[in-house]
Amino acid sequence: MQLVGRLQFNNLRGDLFGGLTAAIVALPLALAFGVASGAGAIAGLYGAVFTGFFAALFGGTPSQVSGPTGPMTVVMATVFSKLIAENPESGIAMAFTAVMLSGAFQILFGMLRLGQFITLMPYTVISGFMSGIGVIIVALQLAPLLGHPGQSSVIAGLQQLPEALANPHPVAAGLGILTLSIVFGWSGKLSKIVPSPLVALIVCTLISVLVFPDSDIARIGEIPQGFPQLQLPRLNLNQMRDIVSYSLMLATLGAIDSLLTSLVADNITRTRHDSEQELIGQGIGNLLSGLFGGLPGAGATMRTVINVQAGGRTALSGMFHALILLCIVLWAGETTAQIPHAVLAGILIQVGIKIIDWGFLWRVCQVSMRAALVTYGVLFLTVFVDLVTAVVVGAFVANILTIHRLTSIQVAQVRAVTHPDEDPKILLTPQERQLFLQCQDLGQVILVQMSGPMSYGAARTIAFHMGQNYDALILDLSDVPLVGVTAAMTIEAEIKTARRQGQGEIFIVGAQGQVKERLRRFRVQKTLPKENFLPSCYSALNVISMFFDPNGSEVELLPLEQN
Repeated sequence: MQLVGRLQFNNLRGDLFGGLTAAIVALPLALAFGVASGAGAIAGLYGAVFTGFFAALFGGTPSQVSGPTGPMTVVMATVFSKLIAENPESGIAMAFTAVMLSGAFQILFGMLRLGQFITLMPYTVISGFMSGIGVIIVALQLAPLLGHPGQSSVIAGLQQLPEALANPHPVAAGLGILTLSIVFGWSGKLSKIVPSPLVALIVCTLISVLVFPDSDIARIGEIPQGFPQLQLPRLNLNQMRDIVSYSLMLATLGAIDSLLTSLVADNITRTRHDSEQELIGQGIGNLLSGLFGGLPGAGATMRTVINVQAGGRTALSGMFHALILLCIVLWAGETTAQIPHAVLAGILIQVGIKIIDWGFLWRVCQVSMRAALVTYGVLFLTVFVDLVTAVVVGAFVANILTIHRLTSIQVAQVRAVTHPDEDPKILLTPQERQLFLQCQDLGQVILVQMSGPMSYGAARTIAFHMGQNYDALILDLSDVPLVGVTAAMTIEAEIKTARRQGQGEIFIVGAQGQVKERLRRFRVQKTLPKENFLPSCYSALNVISMFFDPNGSEVELLPLEQN
């Protein structure tokens, strides 16, 4: 049975248990992310409710559970601190406007079918960025773990750390250490029944209330009950650049996070998600989350895996998860008000440590120093400079290195010889080799043979070989499936130069498919006679052998059948 072609009710029991289990895991994380962002615990809960419900309803990955995540929270903490500092009265509204705008960008990404390209970000950049996010989370939560107020920047947090270590709050530090012991020690079958963050949250909160009721430790405090109020969009032209840049960062980061989680869900459930629909669903969820004062969210890998393991298979599981959290927001606010900040800090430190890509950070130095440079460079920029700068610089450097490597490969695939035995990689049939030797007795013949795609990286090498002195030049494109614009323009320019200077004849052989169409669009076929476009290297060599007589005097070029 289906509703609007999307909701399926054939796995209702499994979806209900999956949603319930995912909500139990999501509750402490949503509270912790809300506090860490600076918007308050309620913002984390609202974010989990709205992104969880609407991303499931409109998304393209049925078993995926969405909500606030560590990377998105770190970006939002930066957004809140910057916009509120510069606009005390309207900063909060502008921050939620950035969340709404990020949702609109994600919807646009989906409509433009960009999902297939977003996940093409180099892994070195993703690993460095995610590891940097993990370091930021850990660095910012060390002081709250020891009972001191949190800071908004890593540098400030590290500067505060010696004081926090020298003068820890005994009760808060004890609860924080106990939280860490539980979240890292509660494993095996027990963690599948009750997740460790929830155990830590309940046990440590009860201890703080029953054993230390009069302690002055920092707690979440009263959470507003009832439905959220609208946060109408508010734009400040002076801050427009910052709002748009952070919105794009949130949109792109959320898209990458969600689509990578979708791949994990596909692998577990043996299904195939719809990337474009998933982006649209995530965008709708974030747009509504920002409108109602919630944090931005994305597909959460841990919550999605737990949902599937508990039986969740359809979009109903993610929607159930959100509705359960909504019930907590509406009727359990007094219970969550007693949760200590130190306990949430311990839960977040576990999240941060898990986000760090320890395996790749260790192996990348053994694999490639260039990859290590990009990974650790992005990590450093993420932690100490700026999230946007880290991604932009990392992607730019990674792409430059990739282009350089691909260029080297393409250059090696462009070979020019004046004798058939000059390069063993030149591919010639016995008949072509014999004709080549015969042609060499008649004049200077250059064979330029290429293989593989030819982009702008090979343009200079093509120009160099075509710029030599020759009586006849054969440009063999038989093994070239694709010619880029720059490479095609280079071929055109060299042909025009050769004809203008009275250079020898040029023959293009083997052009077909995209290569032939690209040369046609550049009017190369109008630059050369039709007879100079031939199907094979043998045809060209045969023409050249007839082009000059044995004594070197020119003879009339014989008409050939067109390719």
